[in-house]
Amino acid sequence: MTQPTDAPRSAGRYLWWLVANQRGRAAAGAAYGSLWMAGLMVPPYVLSRAIDEGLAPGRTAALAGWVAVLLAVGGLNAWLGIMRHRTMTRIRMDATFRTVRAVMAQTLRLGAALPRQVTAGEVVTIGIGDVAVISQTLTMTGPGVGGVLAYGVVAVLLLAVSPLLAAVVLLGVPLLAVAVGPLLGRLQGAETRYRGRQSGLAAQLGDLVGGLRVLGGLGGKEVFAGRYRRASQELCREGYRVGAVTSWIQALGVGLPILFLAAVTWLAARMAAQGDLTTGELVAVYGYTAALVVPVSFFIEGGHDLTRGLVAARRVVRFLHLRPDAADSGGVTSAADAVAADGGTVPPRRSAGPERVAVLRDPESGVEVVPGLLTALVAARPAESAAVVDRLGRFADSAAAWGAVRLDEIPLPRLRTRILVADNEADLFAGTLREVVSGRRDRTDAAIGRALHTAVAEDIVRALPAGLDSPVAAQGRNLSGGQRQRLRLVRALLADPEVLLAVEPTSAVDAHTEAAVAARLHAARTGRTTVVTTASPLLLDQADVVCFLVDGKVGAVGRHRQLLDDVPAYRRLVARDEDEDEGDGAGAGDDGEAHKDQDGGAAS
Repeated sequence: MTQPTDAPRSAGRYLWWLVANQRGRAAAGAAYGSLWMAGLMVPPYVLSRAIDEGLAPGRTAALAGWVAVLLAVGGLNAWLGIMRHRTMTRIRMDATFRTVRAVMAQTLRLGAALPRQVTAGEVVTIGIGDVAVISQTLTMTGPGVGGVLAYGVVAVLLLAVSPLLAAVVLLGVPLLAVAVGPLLGRLQGAETRYRGRQSGLAAQLGDLVGGLRVLGGLGGKEVFAGRYRRASQELCREGYRVGAVTSWIQALGVGLPILFLAAVTWLAARMAAQGDLTTGELVAVYGYTAALVVPVSFFIEGGHDLTRGLVAARRVVRFLHLRPDAADSGGVTSAADAVAADGGTVPPRRSAGPERVAVLRDPESGVEVVPGLLTALVAARPAESAAVVDRLGRFADSAAAWGAVRLDEIPLPRLRTRILVADNEADLFAGTLREVVSGRRDRTDAAIGRALHTAVAEDIVRALPAGLDSPVAAQGRNLSGGQRQRLRLVRALLADPEVLLAVEPTSAVDAHTEAAVAARLHAARTGRTTVVTTASPLLLDQADVVCFLVDGKVGAVGRHRQLLDDVPAYRRLVARDEDEDEGDGAGAGDDGEAHKDQDGGAAS
């Protein structure tokens, strides 16, 4: 199953790409659908011959022969219908999986840029609703082609009966399709507005649930709930508008063909009463027209599906055309490059990075990270130290360099295996505890145990009923804030990168646990380059080098004790945090946001 080497530029081209990637199956579906549709027109002809040549003159043998032919035609048509349905189901499933894979590949390629460019609600709407709509649209490749063929077959058969009836049918069917056209245009506009509101509301719900605890503490829960309620009511009204147009289309899809059948039958009956048609021909005309209701309905439904499919495909194409940040691209400019990078191939024009340990430099702030040491970044505004980590981890455009090589010259997949940014808000995916901390590789129990010990997280394993095999909910919702933070640190330690950049790794644990984590982290990463952002004196006291940032620039560099003595601004910042740590040790509770976590492991 191939991926698009370059995202199609329009919704129509995307639908065609889905068909082109299963040409054989689409051709088989069109063949089965055409033969099945054309086969629906054969029984009225056989029935007319049975009446005119067998029943009317009283010829039993002829009647039996035509009845046998009718049974054979019915059996063959039943088999064609089954094969058509099976083939179209495969086409829909292939389109579904292909779109899901394309969206997932794009999600992975966007990486950290995804939340900044598209809401979670948009991705959810694409993955659940739009994918199903697009796959349903491809049903047109079977019955749609067959409907055109059946239309032609009926026209030819009616020409042999009556040129007038043939003209009525030839002109009437296009008029039926034209009558529904304006409604299809209205539906496309309504569907577009509805899908947009739906994705926005899904994102709003996710934000509301994710921040429910904080909103409750601030007293803003009812305000945000009211906004969501109003947006939900507006979406409901938009849904009613979509439903109203859809109901008219579906009603016309059934009603217009029936009215058309009644008109043609009335005309044929008058001709039979005047002697221009035989009884058998009258039955045949009725049968042809009744059978023609099926392809006409498919025409109308196909137009409806195509309208909705174009709206859904337009959203998918817009998502596939999003580009990762320049810092994230690593020279990957197309989906084909992304697949190659994901497979581990590195473009020969780019550097693989320094072969030996080297200093990591951020010219914008002046920070220099000496290899093999534990370096701490301290700033009055945590965002300033986090920005340095973003540049050193190449999550932001910069001239940061590793030795003599600029970071933006190193392929991103290669860089990510050597430099790891452990963000305090990094996602925790659902799975067993073992899977959550192990990541992509299998880890031994001994390695996991060492990482758990370093992060003072053994108590988490002991508290869970099945230990490492206990389930962890998505985002660690069944864990406390401190437990989630320590598991993120465990996962980072197990990755064992050359350079570990950790953002506030102990901000949600109590002072006793923090002191143990600080000491054990320094020991576990001895000889490895480690950078932490923090203002906690417990962690700063373990650092080999402390960089004090003032307005985003290095204001002082030294050991923690030295800076306490020589830099008053540093002393005021750290002394304030030291007072807070003492307060936490006295019993501050864990609210998951503003206070330290008191469920931390023993600091033994």
